[in-house]
Amino acid sequence: VERLDGVTRERFLRDIYPRRKPVVLTGLELGTCTTKWTIDYLSQAEGSKEVKIHVSAVPQMDFLSKNFVYRTLPFDVFVQRAAEVKHKEYFLTEDEKYYLRSVGEDVRKDIADIRKQFPVLAEDVHIPEYFEKEQFFSSVFRISSAGLQLWTHYDVMDNFLIQVTGKKRVVLYSPRDAPYLYLSGTKSEVLDVDNPDLEKYPLFVKAKRYQCVLEAGDVLFIPALWFHNVISEEFGVALNVFWKHLPAESYDKTDTYGNKDPMAASRAIQILDRALKTLEELPEEYRDFYARRMVLRIQEKAYRNDYG
Repeated sequence: VERLDGVTRERFLRDIYPRRKPVVLTGLELGTCTTKWTIDYLSQAEGSKEVKIHVSAVPQMDFLSKNFVYRTLPFDVFVQRAAEVKHKEYFLTEDEKYYLRSVGEDVRKDIADIRKQFPVLAEDVHIPEYFEKEQFFSSVFRISSAGLQLWTHYDVMDNFLIQVTGKKRVVLYSPRDAPYLYLSGTKSEVLDVDNPDLEKYPLFVKAKRYQCVLEAGDVLFIPALWFHNVISEEFGVALNVFWKHLPAESYDKTDTYGNKDPMAASRAIQILDRALKTLEELPEEYRDFYARRMVLRIQEKAYRNDYG
């Protein structure tokens, strides 16, 4: 993934954004958070308010099999625990991993917004506003233990992953490679992208891998629909900013995470499911014949032919 230093808003919008490819932006003005957010400062800044966290006995978290549990801890205790490797106090094992993804007050109705959930810390952050104010969707505060790996998934909005402290490795795949990623909803079943089980997932080798390492102060632009798998190489704090680049009415009103398919896409999939159900009225030979013709029609009508 390309790294570009000191990119202005104008240059980003003119030269980088329209290409719809991930890029790492370095040297941006992010505020005092990059120097200020030590473990001690984080602990005292937001005190002992309760936060809901993921706790996993293994480093690779899997959202499909849910190999983690949700627990609640006071924020200051959570920060101290997430920063240590071996725990004296723990829920599952002494080397369990912790992950905080901030959420709104009511997860079903409210989006994550650092200004509301962590107002003291929000003061230290300057978010690069390379989009219009009314496009803003959410700002998600994240803290991960060293070694934690998040499942591969896509989001339906553009976003900046701002690495404030610590180091992350991010592996990305183009939306074009969706057929090779063994999807279940927005998530890929291939957990270990470095050593995939190719007997189980033979097509995965066809997916072109993009990779970058984010150091403190780096900002990764992840275009909507790009798959990403994030590995925290060190204990670290990050902030994701999502914004709406489609007209506001395209998005699902009940989406607080930024990962529900646009309304038109959901409707199209429902219609396709009905069409496939209708095909079941025919014998297998006919079903196969008309299904193949439908695939060709979809390719002809809806596929882009300008992918490089």
